[in-house]
Amino acid sequence: MRVAGVDPERNFGGGEVQVLGLTLQLLRAGHQAELLCDPRGELWRRSAQAGITCRPLRIRNSIDAAAGLRLRAMLSRNPYDIVHFHTSRAHAMAPYASGRAGALVVTRRMDYVPNHWFAPWLYNRLVDGVAAISEGVARALVRAGVARNRIVIIPSGVDCRRFAPPAAAVRQQARAALGLLPGDIAIGTTGALVARKGHTVLLEAMALAGRAPAQAASGRLHCFIAGAGPLRDQLAQRILELDLAAQVTLLGPLEDPLPLLNALDIFVMPSLSEGMGVAALEAAATGLPVVASAVGGLPEVVDDGRTGVLVTPEQPEELATALWRLSVDGQQRALMGGAGRKLALDRGSIELMAKRTLNLYYTCLGRNHQSMQSRAGQ
Repeated sequence: MRVAGVDPERNFGGGEVQVLGLTLQLLRAGHQAELLCDPRGELWRRSAQAGITCRPLRIRNSIDAAAGLRLRAMLSRNPYDIVHFHTSRAHAMAPYASGRAGALVVTRRMDYVPNHWFAPWLYNRLVDGVAAISEGVARALVRAGVARNRIVIIPSGVDCRRFAPPAAAVRQQARAALGLLPGDIAIGTTGALVARKGHTVLLEAMALAGRAPAQAASGRLHCFIAGAGPLRDQLAQRILELDLAAQVTLLGPLEDPLPLLNALDIFVMPSLSEGMGVAALEAAATGLPVVASAVGGLPEVVDDGRTGVLVTPEQPEELATALWRLSVDGQQRALMGGAGRKLALDRGSIELMAKRTLNLYYTCLGRNHQSMQSRAGQ
């Protein structure tokens, strides 16, 4: 099977992790998988390093007709069995790809309701398959008018061989690199510094958790925030206002989140909205308990009370309580981390995600083949 993945984003987030991982899995399975992406973007760089064939496609916005025509010409020259659109800007190019591949597939990753005018037309009529990464995303699509029987749930996956509980020496080295002492409790999060990720709520919670009575006996509580984005300066100012400079560190963007995860005791994801939360799944695979907001697909990643704790979004007091309770209970952290690792292996591997995606491809191709035969027989 020949597959083209379309992802024009220049930044490298959780969605791009999935695109890269899926493409590599398809290649390992013997398929011809390529990416149509922005040559200035991080996905292009990392994919090229991994030996993936990349073709240049810059898409400025969802109404970039010139990009749509370039895509159409590209597909005319290079026949594919599947064209898989991975982001909102990519989805908008689907009309230009009509009739230029065996089947068109889209993946929806965000849990906000898409445009009520465009979504039914796109997802019900213009493409052959719709993948939602969580039940929360599927519900958002249905609220926009997409037929539920058009949607297949394909949760995101992680490389559980790479994201695994670290050996003692590896963990000690990772903690030393962050200046952590043996008794310190390290809380961390990764993600773009944008409002929907809830970093401001986390800072408020850290201010409260650091003053909890039980904290004095448990060692220093330190929070590491990794990522880049427009709110960096605002978060830095808020850290100063809350007198958290000794407790909270803005790490900036990370090429690889694994060294940070290896050093942590607790992973936190205080999002206000979230499609699924690949970062939370990576943390669970690494054996960390996860404290996360009960939004979007995060309840499908965090089994409340077993692999971590779900909290109400935008409630710093509730988040602070969850953080300090876990910070003083090493046995509970270990139990939740072990359960999270098992959950990731059973339900969240990159191999399982790729297998489900392939099944969707074959289903779409089979339906289209039957439809063609039916029309030919009329």
